[in-house]
Amino acid sequence: LQRMLSMAVEVDRSPTCSSRKIADDIFPFILNIPLRSQREALLNTMESQLLRCRLLELLFQHSCDVPTTSSMSLDKILYFLSHSSVLPQFQDETATWQRWDEMLQYLSLLLLSYQSVKLAFPFAEHLRTSVSDRMDLIAQKAKPRLQDSDDISQLDIQLKMNYFINRMQETLEQPFPPQIQEKLFMLQ
Repeated sequence: LQRMLSMAVEVDRSPTCSSRKIADDIFPFILNIPLRSQREALLNTMESQLLRCRLLELLFQHSCDVPTTSSMSLDKILYFLSHSSVLPQFQDETATWQRWDEMLQYLSLLLLSYQSVKLAFPFAEHLRTSVSDRMDLIAQKAKPRLQDSDDISQLDIQLKMNYFINRMQETLEQPFPPQIQEKLFMLQ
């Protein structure tokens, strides 16, 4: 399945457009996956970073009270951090802290996927172009273009993290379990 999805993203002239179409079709099914382990297995084994990034973006858009229309960027990930409610209640009954833990896991995965698509290696930006055009860009050693919304400061990160931690503390009303503390540290 993951190989087929990855190939489906790549066969279109615009992988970004095809990943959006595929993600829009798959997203309702992700909401119906009953167990966290099954959702994580699907997202963690996804071969197409572009598709995983889009699916996670849809998941967080779905959990925002006021969804944003901005394009995917580091600023948008910070927006999700401060505006997403705890992920939707899936069919499995889990404690509130476990739902926050899952949200943190997916935020980290979204950040990693986005970095992989954008910055992780010299050809990352080329994942947004067709396979046939990629060869020219690679030969020209074209560098990825950063968006203005990718230019965030350490202060922005600290303020959003503090706000997020305060929201989580209000909801949980107990000390954070070690898993959440570790994920908060890794995300920051």
